[in-house]
Amino acid sequence: MIVKTLPPSSRPIQEDSRNGTDSRGELDVIDIVPEENGTSNLVVRSPRLLAAQKVRTTAEPETLYDPVNIAAHYQNRPLQVLRRIFAVLGPTLSFVFGLWSDSKRGIVVKNDRRRATQLRVLLTQLGPAYIKIGQALSTRPDLVPTVYLEELTKLQDQLPPFPNELAYQFIQEELGAPPEEVYAELSAQPIAAASLGQVYKGKLKTGEEVAVKVQRPDLRERIAIDLYILRNLAAWVQKKVKRVRSDLVGILDELGDRIFEEMDYIHEGENAERFFELYGHIKDIYVPKIYWEYTNRRVLTMEWINGIKLTQTAEISAQGIDARYLIEVGVQCSLRQLLEHGFFHADPHPGNLLATPDGKLAYLDFGMMSEIKPPQRYGLIEAIVHVVNRDFEGLAKDYVKLDFLSPETDLTPIIPAFARVFADAQGASVADLNIKSITDELSALMYEYPFRVPPYYALIIRSLVTLEGIAIFIDPNFKVLSEAYPYVSKRLLTDPAPQLRASLQDLLFKDGRFRWNRLENLLKNARNSQDYDFNLVLNQGIEFLSSERGAFIRDKLVDESVNGLDALGKNVLHNFTSLLRERVGLTAVNETPAAPIEQQQTLEHIKRILGILQETRGFDPIQFAPQMAQLLVNSDVQRLGQQIASRFTQKTVARLIRQLLAS
Repeated sequence: MIVKTLPPSSRPIQEDSRNGTDSRGELDVIDIVPEENGTSNLVVRSPRLLAAQKVRTTAEPETLYDPVNIAAHYQNRPLQVLRRIFAVLGPTLSFVFGLWSDSKRGIVVKNDRRRATQLRVLLTQLGPAYIKIGQALSTRPDLVPTVYLEELTKLQDQLPPFPNELAYQFIQEELGAPPEEVYAELSAQPIAAASLGQVYKGKLKTGEEVAVKVQRPDLRERIAIDLYILRNLAAWVQKKVKRVRSDLVGILDELGDRIFEEMDYIHEGENAERFFELYGHIKDIYVPKIYWEYTNRRVLTMEWINGIKLTQTAEISAQGIDARYLIEVGVQCSLRQLLEHGFFHADPHPGNLLATPDGKLAYLDFGMMSEIKPPQRYGLIEAIVHVVNRDFEGLAKDYVKLDFLSPETDLTPIIPAFARVFADAQGASVADLNIKSITDELSALMYEYPFRVPPYYALIIRSLVTLEGIAIFIDPNFKVLSEAYPYVSKRLLTDPAPQLRASLQDLLFKDGRFRWNRLENLLKNARNSQDYDFNLVLNQGIEFLSSERGAFIRDKLVDESVNGLDALGKNVLHNFTSLLRERVGLTAVNETPAAPIEQQQTLEHIKRILGILQETRGFDPIQFAPQMAQLLVNSDVQRLGQQIASRFTQKTVARLIRQLLAS
């Protein structure tokens, strides 16, 4: 009998009441439930709900990372822990000594393929935790020599597989039937083997091609003991080394949570579905389907994806696909993961990102996912804005909001330090100044100033640095901030969140003066964002300006608009009087002076902004006329117009009175 497993989910189950099926097209289960009064009721249950109840009753406690229980387990096994420590230290020190010996003999270590192969084998032998480190290094051509990079890349999906007999046993235990009864076809050998499991290519009896992932044996035991040792080491360093102010234990626990979740394939399947719901609609993003009937805790069956790794640029180009464009798609998707919904892929190495034959970017392996809370998301957006606009005082305050600095920290000496680190950030290429180099320089600052690294930050950096490593491989001149800022600009202009409205105000005003050049920059960048909607910006902008929250910006913007109208009026009058004197010959007419330089500049800014809006995607002169008609009857627009007209009239009358008195 095949055991069908469906995902436990706290999300609402979307059912179609028209045909009695759930959102995946599966028939509901109808039970007849007898009541105490002798009557019977029909109760319709979704199969996902039934499966959720089943899984909750059979879930095993070890699927969750519990450092207290792990510590209690290994404290009574000191010999096992010591054996593991020596098992790691012995070959590691031997490898390091070999490198030192080679360098003394004049051997160029970075070009030595023999040593590169030894490093790959060493990490493989040390186990999954160290394989993860090697995978991270395999995406950093700016840190790792080419020869080593080629070897470490094999850690992504070319690890030694475990025997088929064990894999088939796990399939039978998890799905309730041997593989030949579950699948119509299954490859004789695994087509890929990674740190936590290996993958077979199969075909369902209904004809769909699938990837079948089976977990490695004894995985929890091997990872738990490494986490226990590293956690104790982190606690010792945190206690003894005063210069370390970061929560190293918290960072390690965050990583432990994610790795243990990655070992639960039911959880991974849920992650994949949630990822699809949030990001599957993005242009040229593809998320494979999960087959829940053939998935359980140690076996995952998902849609087979034909594709090429992003780092195989020659093969991608041969199919007429632009690898750089797919990296841009990946960066935009990552921005939405980190800054919009907060649910992000924490392990986007080349083995998990494929270019499909139809030119889409397919995400695989949803085991290591993480979340970032709204205050942290808004804090990151504000930090990007402040870096791009060289506002290092604002950036220092962002680091307080993001919990890198305590609220009582004196920011005075930190502001110039930020200025040194980010001096060349805007427009810098990834090869010269990237997330990794900025992180390294900030790490140096953290020893000098009272910084602390919050636990949530580690996986964000891991995700960004990994993706950035792929970008470097494909295009060394890929500009991170240039790719990110259009999206950030769009969010600043359209997101109604109070935090971002405050950031917009800080960005547009300095010492009470409106900075037109910043608004121009925002509009130019925002129009490059794929999902920028001109009408949405216009409507939300008017709604915000007419609300109490927008009072400060509204008043200043009205003043600037009046100055612009005033400058326009002065210029028209100046041109008219000049025409009368020079061409008509009416010398009795006094030439009216033109608008002062400051007002001329305001007028030029307004003209340029109107030009930017006309060039923005979504601006259609034919459709704009009826939109303007609707706007003119809008009470908020009328209120703004009345304010501008009132102030302009007051200013004009005041000028006339001054001229009369002067004459």
